[in-house]
Amino acid sequence: MTTRPQQPTRRKFLTAAGLLGAVATASAVHAAEKQPAMKVVHHVLFWLKNKESQADRDRLIQGLRTLQQISQVRALHIGVPADTTKRPVVDASYSVTELMIFDSVEDQNSYQDHPIHKKFVADHSALWEKVIVYDSVAVREG
Repeated sequence: MTTRPQQPTRRKFLTAAGLLGAVATASAVHAAEKQPAMKVVHHVLFWLKNKESQADRDRLIQGLRTLQQISQVRALHIGVPADTTKRPVVDASYSVTELMIFDSVEDQNSYQDHPIHKKFVADHSALWEKVIVYDSVAVREG
């Protein structure tokens, strides 16, 4: 005697679909709860008083490197203007730039008060004539 495989019934199908939906919803809620706070990008541009001084530029860069010791700093990029095509929208007038990533606004605020950051400012602020800071968070989808 041969047995036919049991065909799924509509009730079994709907029950399985409902369970899958509940699991997916619970997973999405759980994932949303586990998402870290919004990342903060902290971008600073420095214009040196003595623009032609390689020594001043190197001293500023060395000072900026000390900031990566601060635990709230997740990433640090230090740079100088790139030799890209000159266009009206490109501002390469700055001397040195730093770009940092923080996990949250609170972490960025803590960084501002950190002794290493305060020492950096105290030791190096005489080198620059101008500083501009751009702090941003990502635009959420939706």
